[in-house]
Amino acid sequence: MSEYEIARARMVERQLIYRGIRDPLVLDAMLRVPRHEFVAPNLVDYAYDDRPLPIEDGQTISQPYIVALMVEAARLDRDATVLEVGTGSGYAAAVMAELAGRVVTVERHAGLAESARERLARLGYDSVEVVTGDGTLGWPGAAPYLAIIAAASGPRVPEAWLDQLAVGGRIVTPLGPPRGAQHLAVVTRVSEDELHEENLGGVSFVPLLGEQGWPASD
Repeated sequence: MSEYEIARARMVERQLIYRGIRDPLVLDAMLRVPRHEFVAPNLVDYAYDDRPLPIEDGQTISQPYIVALMVEAARLDRDATVLEVGTGSGYAAAVMAELAGRVVTVERHAGLAESARERLARLGYDSVEVVTGDGTLGWPGAAPYLAIIAAASGPRVPEAWLDQLAVGGRIVTPLGPPRGAQHLAVVTRVSEDELHEENLGGVSFVPLLGEQGWPASD
């Protein structure tokens, strides 16, 4: 095993299994995705630590536990088309691609979108489509989605996401103010007219900016 494979195995055991991640498919996906490829060269030594790391444009790559928690909550399978809001480095999209049939990921920063697109292509994640746009509006062209996962915290679940969510689908998103208490919500569309919401506990994310999120001036 390479040093990175050893580090990933340690990450899965100590950060994920120890903290309650149980889905074997999620654990296998986290074992396969080379997180060190998604961080800056000067941060490679910290790639498998249990913490977020900075990337370009003032954004972050989420800590491995949070990525695993959100992906596990989404209950992905090979029939799923997934919408991710907030591509960032592309790491979470790669994890989702290990589990789902298709991943569409929306990034508002054009530079981040381009670098993530190149990185994912280089690593062979051909089922991921990276687009630039306002993620609060979703991406209607590939809807309906069986899962929508967001990497930024908004004031509420955008109506656009609810409109694009299939029956039986799940939205996993942080909710709460940019500088205040946030929680991780899981919203399931039980039927066309019924939604069920679950609170998975406190989290801390960058703000969800856009037409149906926080104003960019915030």
